[in-house]
Amino acid sequence: MKSWYLLFCKPREELRAKQNLALQGVESYLPMIPQQKKSKSSPNGKLVESPLFPNYLFINFDPTEFSVSRIHSTRGASRIVGCREAMTPISDDLLASIKQRVEWHTPEETGAISKGDKVTFIEGPFSELDAIFEQSDSQQRCFVLFNIMGQQKRINVDISSIKAL
Repeated sequence: MKSWYLLFCKPREELRAKQNLALQGVESYLPMIPQQKKSKSSPNGKLVESPLFPNYLFINFDPTEFSVSRIHSTRGASRIVGCREAMTPISDDLLASIKQRVEWHTPEETGAISKGDKVTFIEGPFSELDAIFEQSDSQQRCFVLFNIMGQQKRINVDISSIKAL
């Protein structure tokens, strides 16, 4: 029976494994999210797509019809997680939840607020107070600079709890 499984890939080889599995007819899913990357040429950083789970790829296949050893020998792939004696399939509900969260986390939403922008809290203990957006991380949270008692403090908050002014 066809099910979803978790494939551990070689470092930074998720896309190669995905492409090579597609050539073999194996369906796969690699959740990608936008992430701010800094470099010498771009000190402010640029928005790039990065895997939500580095080194991991979700694959959908039937182990009775497609050889597990073919997947393990695919370029970029390392091994199926939990594949010792009995393979452990991943719940369809869990995968649907991941897909929904990744779709919510679009570049337009994170790109709407950039470093140095003034933001206000729309919920939580700091509701209706202002801060300065510093950066977002890859897990739907962000860092803001907040003035507390005359000092500027860096705090980590849920990105859904702020909006741009």
